[in-house]
Amino acid sequence: MAASTWQRSSYCAQGEACVHVAAHDNTVNVTESSDPTGAILRTTPTAWAALLRSLKAGTHHG
Repeated sequence: MAASTWQRSSYCAQGEACVHVAAHDNTVNVTESSDPTGAILRTTPTAWAALLRSLKAGTHHG
């Protein structure tokens, strides 16, 4: 996957703790900027959209 396909979260503060997201084929890939060669979470576009809707609606628990 080309590095240029990764997008940094608009909520990223200054520093190294940022979420990077990339669309690739039929998946959404998520990684963290502090270790871009580390683990990549892969999910479906439908599941990703549901997560974003939940976060925006404030229905997450944590």
